[in-house]
Amino acid sequence: MTKKYAVAVLGATGLVGEAMMRVLERRNFPVGRFVPLASARSAGRTVTFRGQQYPIEVLEDFDFNGIDIGLFSAGASVSAVAAPRAAAAGVVVIDNTSQYRYEDDIPLVVPECNPHRIADYRNRGIIANPNCSTIQLVVALKPIHDAVGIERVNVATYQAVSGAGRSAMEALTEGTRACLAGGKAPAQGPEKPIAFNVVPKIDRLMETGYTKEEMKMYWETRKILEDPSIMVNATCARVPVYYGHSEAVHIETRTKITVSEVQKLLNSAPGVAVIDGELPGEYPTAVTDAADRDPVYVGRIREDLTHPRGLNLWVVADNVLKGAALNSVQIAEILVNRVM
Repeated sequence: MTKKYAVAVLGATGLVGEAMMRVLERRNFPVGRFVPLASARSAGRTVTFRGQQYPIEVLEDFDFNGIDIGLFSAGASVSAVAAPRAAAAGVVVIDNTSQYRYEDDIPLVVPECNPHRIADYRNRGIIANPNCSTIQLVVALKPIHDAVGIERVNVATYQAVSGAGRSAMEALTEGTRACLAGGKAPAQGPEKPIAFNVVPKIDRLMETGYTKEEMKMYWETRKILEDPSIMVNATCARVPVYYGHSEAVHIETRTKITVSEVQKLLNSAPGVAVIDGELPGEYPTAVTDAADRDPVYVGRIREDLTHPRGLNLWVVADNVLKGAALNSVQIAEILVNRVM
């Protein structure tokens, strides 16, 4: 008989929490007891999991004893308090926030890249899930880095509004309606409107002049690929797309590799789907390919005309699935099948 696990989903009423429940269902994860958790604001609400209604449990009052795995996606400040409390009760926390990603004794995991690090959960009972834009980048880069090494990565991201939560999706809808009615899209507080726009600022500006989102890609790529010598230069922009981040990636490899060799590597790489042909439409996009699908899609593979070891890639993935919920559940699958 397959062992069943007690699973708690923190942030169960959010976009990622809802996706985590769908992925657990779809992949038939061996859930015995299921507990949806959220803040007191969600008290009295219910969620549906495997056809059954479950009342939301309030995090502040919840006793984590008896829970095996916690999938956390309720914000860094919440995880800062809740994750150590859960870990102390014996829960293995898979945390989808930025709270623990950069701590040396906490593994930062993308299963296609560094699954061996999952066992390091024993350090503190916590596994960190990377940033959505980093996950799809490293899934595409890992086979190339293993084959010939990567010296430098330049990446420009075009990130969907779902990465900023439900309110950002609503702002896109409302702004689009306003523009189509002949008005102007409202700005998001002090920031720029997103409807019919491209906003080159995600998260706060740091002393470097880069945003925190851009620095996340710098820090996380090096940690996941276990190579602090890789140089990563990112520019992150928000675009009026609901689901699916797109990335224009330029890499400089340590050893020359051809387009056909890269295509062969990526075609056999776990979690990657290559759409890279010469016919019209033979390239991946967020709407037509990535949204609501699991793989990281790669296309527009070509040699850089200006660098002898340069390559360009176009990388697209669903930021809520592979960029968050799916990656978390994949970690949990390896955890229960190989580690615990």
